[in-house]
Amino acid sequence: MQMPDAQLEAEGTGQSLADRLFVTLRGEIVEGRIPAGSKISEPELARRFNASRGSLREAVMRLESLGLLERRVHVGARVVDLTERGLLELYDVREALEGMACRLAATERSDEDLAALRQMLARHEQQEGLQAGTAYFQPEGDFDFHFRIVQASNNDLLIDTLCNRLYYRVRMYRYQLGMASPRAKRAFREHSHIIEAIEAGDGELAELLMRRHIRASRQNIERKLSH
Repeated sequence: MQMPDAQLEAEGTGQSLADRLFVTLRGEIVEGRIPAGSKISEPELARRFNASRGSLREAVMRLESLGLLERRVHVGARVVDLTERGLLELYDVREALEGMACRLAATERSDEDLAALRQMLARHEQQEGLQAGTAYFQPEGDFDFHFRIVQASNNDLLIDTLCNRLYYRVRMYRYQLGMASPRAKRAFREHSHIIEAIEAGDGELAELLMRRHIRASRQNIERKLSH
């Protein structure tokens, strides 16, 4: 369906057309509506959105900076593949950095952070898929457990690395391969235990629990990739 510039601008609530294109394409890549490995045709997208090539080019460059697109010689921009190697590299980095974020969150936590984390878990617990033990879906941003833990670390470099540079690559794997899982209830319990350690101010335990949690998540997605 074509989405003209005017509609994109109206939906953006003051955002530029490039911003709206960026957000729309980012969502389609993360959710797999633009498939992994597929070539990005700027002329085709410009026609689809009735957008200028300049606005589209800006959006594509921002998607490259997030690691969702890559450029290849004689090919141009394409969506990154979901590969086992890419997964391992991403999850190795996450295990180390999110573990650190948990340790910092245990010392930097505020009453507001703790209340928000508890409210978020209570909202997650109401999900039908989680109650059935079949899926654990986490909405983007402030209602994502991992996003909120990193925010609670109050470390700007960690926040930029994990919540900006790597976040949507992580969501791409999780959304397309890991949401439906027999691990759903166990993952929720692991989240609860991590928050309990942060509430207790036990940074060492919080880091250990987060590392184990991410390792288990990685192994679950590895199994999906190998089938």
